[in-house]
Amino acid sequence: MSLYTEWRNLSDNHENQEAEVKFWEEYLKVEAEIYNELLNAKTFVVEGKVRDLAAKYNTSVEYFMGFIDGISESLKEDITLETIEADSEIKLQIDVEKLYYNMVAVEAHWLYNLPGWNDILSVETRKEIQKAHKNSKTIVKEDKIGRNDACPCGSGKKYKKCCGK
Repeated sequence: MSLYTEWRNLSDNHENQEAEVKFWEEYLKVEAEIYNELLNAKTFVVEGKVRDLAAKYNTSVEYFMGFIDGISESLKEDITLETIEADSEIKLQIDVEKLYYNMVAVEAHWLYNLPGWNDILSVETRKEIQKAHKNSKTIVKEDKIGRNDACPCGSGKKYKKCCGK
């Protein structure tokens, strides 16, 4: 069984809702600690064996796989999660602006409000990224065609006498 499959089983299968809440509280605390360490050290390339990296960040290989799963969409180069094992050599090149955007997109305030961001992205840049995300969710309705407007098909007739019948 691949490490990714182990992670998915660990994160998806819980006896009850209380066990699920406990799992996610524990995992998110570990994830925040990893990000905090990366941001404070200004480490934007994480490389090595998964097992060694998990030990470096004081977590299990499964939880570190969860971290990789979470950060995978914020990397400069795609990685295939299903092929990663505990002894796999990985190189994660982090795109910091994309990472910040993705944290805002999933509303991970415990991550995008970490103090380490202050030395990496300016307040203005972070506000611009937040604004870009907000604008990406804004839906602009197209103007409705009134029954007495010209028909959009180009016939020259009123909409009610043409395509609006």
